[in-house]
Amino acid sequence: MLRSETVGGGVGKNEGVGVRLTDEQRLEWLRLIRSENVGPRTFRTLLNHFGGAGAALAVLPDLARRGGSERPGKIYSVAEAVRVIEEARRRGAVFVALGEPDYPARLRMIDDPPPLIAVRGQIEALRQPMVAIVGSRNASAAGVKFSGQIARELGEAGFVTVSGLARGIDAAAHKASTASGTIAVLAGGHQHIYPPEHGGLLESILDNGAAISEMPISWEPRGRDFPRRNRLISGLALGVVIVEAARRSGSLITARMALEQGREVFAVPGSPLDPRAEGTNGLLKQGATLVTEVADVINVLRPILGQPAEIPVIEEDESEPPLSEPGDAERHRIITLLGPTPVEIDDLIQLSGASPSVVRTVLLELEIAGRLERQAGGRVALKL
Repeated sequence: MLRSETVGGGVGKNEGVGVRLTDEQRLEWLRLIRSENVGPRTFRTLLNHFGGAGAALAVLPDLARRGGSERPGKIYSVAEAVRVIEEARRRGAVFVALGEPDYPARLRMIDDPPPLIAVRGQIEALRQPMVAIVGSRNASAAGVKFSGQIARELGEAGFVTVSGLARGIDAAAHKASTASGTIAVLAGGHQHIYPPEHGGLLESILDNGAAISEMPISWEPRGRDFPRRNRLISGLALGVVIVEAARRSGSLITARMALEQGREVFAVPGSPLDPRAEGTNGLLKQGATLVTEVADVINVLRPILGQPAEIPVIEEDESEPPLSEPGDAERHRIITLLGPTPVEIDDLIQLSGASPSVVRTVLLELEIAGRLERQAGGRVALKL
């Protein structure tokens, strides 16, 4: 079970949430999540098993060695972490840890919540009910107008809007709700705003809203960072409104992630002759809630507001067994079964004849060594 240092204090759904890290713990959390080959899920496993970020940092080189790495992965130094925290402060950003009172409750519910988010602006905006609005960068005039109208009316109804600061629909939603509160989720760090021309828009957002990022302060966003950002957009919100989306677009990725996270998905219908409406019309065929006015959104979300955010129990149970030391033969057998084709972890357990805890330990070793790739649906594969 998670210790008192870690997420939610290691107790039930809403008990113990609100434990604040000490400055030393926050520094260790930053070092661990920024160390090579440590992502949100691996971070949680390490804290669960070793009891704290400091202890986990100490064993990373040995885990990498056992996973077959010829060299230990880069471990974020104390000096680097201190420098980053100081740079964040200069930019008006603070690091909020998973389980602390200011960490958004619904974001905690997703499968891979970021252990730390860097927040600028009005942190209390993260405690308000949120609705995400996303859509085409190459938006139509009608799409821009409608997204602004929906965002403004949601703000008047007490909702904070969430979007990705992109051109088109995102920007229109942010601009229309700066007075009532809006959250910009960044694909890069706070030092590199994308697109650059939205720097002024971001500053206006901070008066009543906030900007958040899980990426390093100086990180310049790359293509693969945007889907990662999209899971935070949907994770923060009660529901996601898709205004315009082509058949293949980041907005549809956000809609898929929203469904996986148990969020409501809304879609605005468009002309079948407009390729920017192809994705939204497709969502409607698949059962998304049709939106032609703000009441269509509010009527669905109002009942949910009366229900507290159900924080999942994060503990070592049958679905996440504790780590166990594998023997050399067991480790070899498990690694032999892995390859570039993704495999279900349950199949790996069955075929290897090893216990779930042993398989989980070997996978962690491979991941820290940089040899394992985790994919959707709990599947794993060896990196080529």
